[in-house]
Amino acid sequence: MIDRRVAIVTGASRGIGRAIALRLAADGRHVVLVSRSAGPLSEVRSQIEQAGGAASAEPVDVADAAALGAMVERVGDTLGRVDVLVNNAGITKDGLLLRMSTEDWNAVIQTNLTSAFAAIKAAARPMMKGRWGRIVNIGSTSGVVGNAGQANYAAAKAGLIGLTKSVARELGGKGITCNCVCPGFVETDMTASLPQQVKDGVLNLMAIKRLGAPDDIAAAVAYVTSDAAGFLTGQTLCVDGGLTMC
Repeated sequence: MIDRRVAIVTGASRGIGRAIALRLAADGRHVVLVSRSAGPLSEVRSQIEQAGGAASAEPVDVADAAALGAMVERVGDTLGRVDVLVNNAGITKDGLLLRMSTEDWNAVIQTNLTSAFAAIKAAARPMMKGRWGRIVNIGSTSGVVGNAGQANYAAAKAGLIGLTKSVARELGGKGITCNCVCPGFVETDMTASLPQQVKDGVLNLMAIKRLGAPDDIAAAVAYVTSDAAGFLTGQTLCVDGGLTMC
């Protein structure tokens, strides 16, 4: 059993997930990096280790709930503990409701919501054994206020909010917290292709006149997974520059 806390981060190969992994490693956690692609995970692992941190890589497609759950159980058995779980992996398959296929609906729900259920179910046992745990689901402001053309994505992210509250109620007595961090518009690969007029329209609605950075989200996750956040659970924290204040 290793003597530092173990944090599992899904979707850790790029963007927000990568920033979260780097931050948790810098804070002294052994970070288990999860994504479909082994190559990018190896790069993140090397970056962590070169900075003096500890990490391991688990190439798993989170859409395969059985494989994801088995991986989390294996990490618990191999490392002797699971202390932090960050469900960050997600995809988009946008389209207007009347044109959205059932396949696109199911793919987004499976990857963005069902994967979180599978990972939490597997991580809960070692967390309960250790009487300490921090679960963070990465939602979206789309799940708070909805978004045209994203019925599947918004539904999955709204589902994460409900899942968060239920898990918080079930596991709170075991020393385990569960919170949902909802990013607004963050500069990642997903938002890079947005037309400038769309970005300008969003900025006009925000109190802070800039897009978010992955490190902004990582800072919030670092707090809610810390010892200092032991009395915070079942909450939805919108890190969005004031976009959803109304």
